[in-house]
Amino acid sequence: MRLNNRIYNYMAIAAVGLSFTACKLPETVTKAENNATPAAYANGSTQDTPSAATIKWKQYFTDQNLVTLIDTALANNQELNITLQEIRVAQNEVRARKGEYLPFLGVRAGADATKVSRNTNIGALEHNIDIVPGKENPEPLQNYMIGAYANWEIDVWGKLHNAKKAAVNRYLSTVEGKNFMVTNLIGEIADSYYELLALDNQLAIVQQNIQIQTNALEIVKLQKEATRVTELAVKRFQAQVLNTQSLQYDIQQKIVETENRINYLVGRFPQHVARNTQPFLDITPNAVQAGLPSQLLANRPDIKQAEFDLAAAKLDVKVAKARFYPQLGISGGIGYQAFNTSYITKPESLIYNLAGDLMAPLINRNAIKATYYSANAKQIQAVYNYEQKILNGYIEVANQLSKISNLQKSYDLKSQEVEALTQSVNISQDLFTSARADYMEVLMTQRDALESRFDLIETKMQQMSAMVNVYRALGGGWN
Repeated sequence: MRLNNRIYNYMAIAAVGLSFTACKLPETVTKAENNATPAAYANGSTQDTPSAATIKWKQYFTDQNLVTLIDTALANNQELNITLQEIRVAQNEVRARKGEYLPFLGVRAGADATKVSRNTNIGALEHNIDIVPGKENPEPLQNYMIGAYANWEIDVWGKLHNAKKAAVNRYLSTVEGKNFMVTNLIGEIADSYYELLALDNQLAIVQQNIQIQTNALEIVKLQKEATRVTELAVKRFQAQVLNTQSLQYDIQQKIVETENRINYLVGRFPQHVARNTQPFLDITPNAVQAGLPSQLLANRPDIKQAEFDLAAAKLDVKVAKARFYPQLGISGGIGYQAFNTSYITKPESLIYNLAGDLMAPLINRNAIKATYYSANAKQIQAVYNYEQKILNGYIEVANQLSKISNLQKSYDLKSQEVEALTQSVNISQDLFTSARADYMEVLMTQRDALESRFDLIETKMQQMSAMVNVYRALGGGWN
């Protein structure tokens, strides 16, 4: 089965040693390296700047409460522990494949007794020929045997060696799969942790607003008694307080759900999650450096996993092709055999055999052909999967770097909006007290100020999430 030129190019990527330095990268990757600062890496990456993914995660995430959660998850997360067992299965598969091309040695011992009819040729011979001169043969005739045997398939076409190499690549693929899972696990815990901090701050803002709105309600009640406003104004202010109070319980429920999501990832039953009490808006996202595009290939576990799968698929094709060729085997044995245990060690009881056989499929090779065609199809599939992983990696990094830049601009503007609306709340209350503003203006201003502060926290949370996601997109988090 012939592969097209592009597929052959990608086959070169899975060359001996699976070294990224020896890989033939896609044209987009090579061009990006030549330009040193492509559009996807426009946020200050240079050749001398290390990628954020090369930083250990404990240096990247410095919040001690978050570090403790991640450490606990790496030890207790059930899904991760399941993957570790899959690695052991793949490791044992390597052992099994390695054993197939080594000689099989064994020992054998046996005993039996046979009574043969004298009216047969064998029975007549046993009756008339003495095993021990002058002594009648025992009946039934006993037989004892002990010896060693060996079988060895000569791996002329490299079928067994290639099968072992394919198993090694699949083992390495499972290791990278585990690393990819660890990266995502760390990222998911960090995302949930920052979301929890954001919810805490939203709850604090709501409680502050409840107090402000309650005070405003009392002022309106006093103004109603002074006949400066009607009952309608009182009810509208009261409704606003009730609405904000109900919002408080919605946030509390989200806090419980987020805590339990973290507890699930950490592998423990529902409990309080210790966290930073610092105001969320005071947290500054880490500066992120993407590094060179080639570092993306070197760091992302899913890309390396796809590369190992590609190398294994290429070897599977060679294994399937070797099945069309003759199979050479050698077998032999040596030991002792006698009708009585007292004769078992005598030289005359020595037996041995040595045989060689050559087997080749001639007709009805449909099963072998089907295996070969399937291996070729899986090889092409692995090529496309490798292409897809590289493309997905570059797009993820480009999106997250752009998101960090745009969120920073958005956060600066929303900060100014919050400041303006916070001042307008005080102004509207003063104007309302002096009867120079309508109560609806006060209500609308309070609502807009609350929403703007919520939006600011949401933007900060997106900033922290983008910081986590770009680190994950660059392949960090597992070292």
